[in-house]
Amino acid sequence: MGEKFLTVDKDSIQLLGSNIDDYPGGVVIPIDKPYRWTSADVVRKVKFVAQKHFHKKNIKVGHAGTLDPLATGVLLVCLGKATKQAEALQAEQKEYIASIELGATTPCFDLEKEIDQRYPYEHITREMVENTLTRFIGDIAQRPPLFSACKVDGK
Repeated sequence: MGEKFLTVDKDSIQLLGSNIDDYPGGVVIPIDKPYRWTSADVVRKVKFVAQKHFHKKNIKVGHAGTLDPLATGVLLVCLGKATKQAEALQAEQKEYIASIELGATTPCFDLEKEIDQRYPYEHITREMVENTLTRFIGDIAQRPPLFSACKVDGK
């Protein structure tokens, strides 16, 4: 894969040469996905900028993993032949950083809906949180919330 990384704007894309064929393995671009943007929004933006930069209409663009629109963080966008590496990139180890509000729930388990219930949390200690977090390291079986866009077995 290409060795150059950039954010997608008119100035930084100039870090790449103007010929996509100079990158036979493709290019992987780490993008700090903005809040409320979908991963598809990012791909569309990258594709538009890349088409203008490389003066080519048929540039393949994809992403290695979907981030929820309410999540921010690194989204790997693949150009050209690097799109073939997207699945392998998705399989790599990831690290998640999150903010939580103890004692509050929403009907969809995230901030897309207003907080609907509050519970006491003063009894929760740092040690309890750290011990609980260890259960989320490694491979886990996760049940997606009802509001999730996740499809399993076509459902």
